[in-house]
Amino acid sequence: MRYAGAQDPRYIRNPKPEEYNETLDNLPEIARWSFAPELDGAPEFAAELKRRGIIAAVGHTEASFEQCAAAYEAGASLMTHFYACMSTIAKKGIFRYAGVVEYGYYQDNMGIEIIADGFHVQKALLNTVIKIVGVDRIALVTDSMRAAGMPEGPSIIGSKDNGREVIVEGGIAMLKDRSALESSVATFDQLVRTIVRNTSCTIEQAVRMASANPARFMKVYDRTGSLEAGKDADIVIFDDDIRVKRTIVRGRTVFK
Repeated sequence: MRYAGAQDPRYIRNPKPEEYNETLDNLPEIARWSFAPELDGAPEFAAELKRRGIIAAVGHTEASFEQCAAAYEAGASLMTHFYACMSTIAKKGIFRYAGVVEYGYYQDNMGIEIIADGFHVQKALLNTVIKIVGVDRIALVTDSMRAAGMPEGPSIIGSKDNGREVIVEGGIAMLKDRSALESSVATFDQLVRTIVRNTSCTIEQAVRMASANPARFMKVYDRTGSLEAGKDADIVIFDDDIRVKRTIVRGRTVFK
């Protein structure tokens, strides 16, 4: 619960086979599922996701380094929005212990998502993670809610009927009391601009983190994520300021 973030606490529960198997059996469209490794039953849950070909992602968690390792061994392969809502080095008694962030640095085979909106991960942290893990292990993600691309002001995250009220100001979504971030309102072009303007990455590297890497992590690189014959003809054309000028979906222009 400590790192629930924008997740509605009413729906946070330990993974139980009788519950998640029913969901998985009835929703074959599920491609990935984020979970907290410290919850009872988490390794078994990760193993079941892997067995079904679903990406198991670590997120919203105060797990220890060792609990993350157990989740990885069971099948987890991705970290949901790195740095945001996850544990790091903590002092317990006279000793210090590693957390989720440290395991992300340690495990070379773990993909890492970053909300590169310029707010969730500040410039120093952004440069640090890129320097340590390298471009090929990072995928950019918006984590955006319904207020993305909309005028600023009040909004709702989750169900429109009984979701949580938020306020959008200055390009970020926050709790009504402005005490914490609530998801994001970024669009994908903003992520690429943030990387190019705030790190030493080239535009080619930024685009790779926004296209090829996510496709690889989601195991769909055989059909999308790069411009190659036989793949989906999904193309975004932008100017020198990374402002979108044209969007092509499967070879057809949908925005210009």
